Amino acid sequence: MSSRKATIAQLATGVPGLDEVLGGGLPEFSFNLIAGPPGSGKTTLAHQIMFALATRKRPALYFTVLGEPPLKMLRYQQQFDFFDSEQVNSTVRFINLADDTVSGDLDRVLLRIVAEVQAHGPALVFVDSFRSVMLANPAEARSCMGLQDFIQRLGMLMTSWQATTFLIGEYMTETEPNPVFTVADGLIWLRQSQHSNSVVRKMEIVKMRGRRTLPGLHTFRIGSAGIEVFAPVAASGPTATVSAPRADIRLKMGIPPLDEMMGGGLPRGYSLLVAGPSGSGKSILASAFLVEGARAGETGVIAAFEQRSNSARGHALADLIAAGRIGVLDTCAPDLSVEEIARLLITEIQRLKASRVVIDSLSGFELALAPTFREDYREALARLVSSLAATGVSVLMTSELEDRYTDLRFSPYGTAFMTDAIIVQRYIEVESRLQRVLAVVKVRGSEHSNELRLFHIDADGIKIGAMVAGREGLLGGQPSRAQKTGGSGGHD
Repeated sequence: MSSRKATIAQLATGVPGLDEVLGGGLPEFSFNLIAGPPGSGKTTLAHQIMFALATRKRPALYFTVLGEPPLKMLRYQQQFDFFDSEQVNSTVRFINLADDTVSGDLDRVLLRIVAEVQAHGPALVFVDSFRSVMLANPAEARSCMGLQDFIQRLGMLMTSWQATTFLIGEYMTETEPNPVFTVADGLIWLRQSQHSNSVVRKMEIVKMRGRRTLPGLHTFRIGSAGIEVFAPVAASGPTATVSAPRADIRLKMGIPPLDEMMGGGLPRGYSLLVAGPSGSGKSILASAFLVEGARAGETGVIAAFEQRSNSARGHALADLIAAGRIGVLDTCAPDLSVEEIARLLITEIQRLKASRVVIDSLSGFELALAPTFREDYREALARLVSSLAATGVSVLMTSELEDRYTDLRFSPYGTAFMTDAIIVQRYIEVESRLQRVLAVVKVRGSEHSNELRLFHIDADGIKIGAMVAGREGLLGGQPSRAQKTGGSGGHD
């Protein structure tokens, strides 16, 4: 007996992100079910796969069992970019089984499918909606033996013809007792959930024989190009554009005194949190970080979760954006998932071969998420930071922080532990005037200053001045905890 394993070819589905979730593609000659509630995208997914796979050597048959003609269905599918009218009636054929299913005779339906398969010899077969075939004969649908026999005969037929088959059905949950779930080689389940005015679509590969698929629920979006699945970034293969974090290689921040306070700059590959109240200069510091990178020949990306014009970010940064040296990710789409944001960011990072990334701000990032993802924001942020770290870029994130003057905090979400470095900005009162101060609280594995330094902002950006001295003039007449502790000042 031969010990050689059978080789199963993998078909590229043509759906961005789906092949990654499937573990490399769709097994050829497999018998699959695409299931989910009405409106979840089942028919769109089936059409997108079909138009991507169908060729003259690999033709497709699409059986419709709807009460309406295929023409009405195609009218809507033509709105998607993947639809190719030249393929219709050449590499793709649509056949209406409505007249056959109305009788409720499953044998008649099967004979019609057999006749069409024999006449056209397809390599791809789609039956939409398969559940309609079952419901055409309630007595037959209630009979598990009759249904299982039909499914097994249909599956054997398609296998003997070496056809990759897709049954499309409306099922509310995979817990419904149904023989098709057992007989099918692959089960792709589409879900959609609504929170207030937000709708989130998710996909799960419940099973796929012979494949190591990615477990869990994967968000997807339906747009003009069709369906795009957002697989976890770490699963999409190597994306690194630069080396792993290096504490011995420092990136300049664009503010020389701040570089000195950080022990020479930000170690390459580190994540930096800049926390402070409104107007304290977080975005200006972030802009200086990107501009300094461009001065050193590096490209960057800014994820703008707080909407503002490019000119509002500073003329130097605006000029770099206009020149294409800094990419801007304006996240205007509603109901984003963490994986979608990470994928959009990493696509831009790869396009520009960027080594510096700014997220401005984490508060805006939270609001950009669909409500269902805000319920566990810390986990969402951890996944985003992990995804970006896998690319090797250096990340600066800004965080809006209410200044309580006597309470030192770095993030309203308790997420400071996720970052490698922290800079905190504060307000203090000196001689009846508000003054800005900053401190380097943490640079992991590196010596750094523990000074609380005054700074001001002018037309050229942030200018860091002298160390804060004494206790007089602080709001409330009390020194802040930042001044008492002076930051970490050492290794972390």
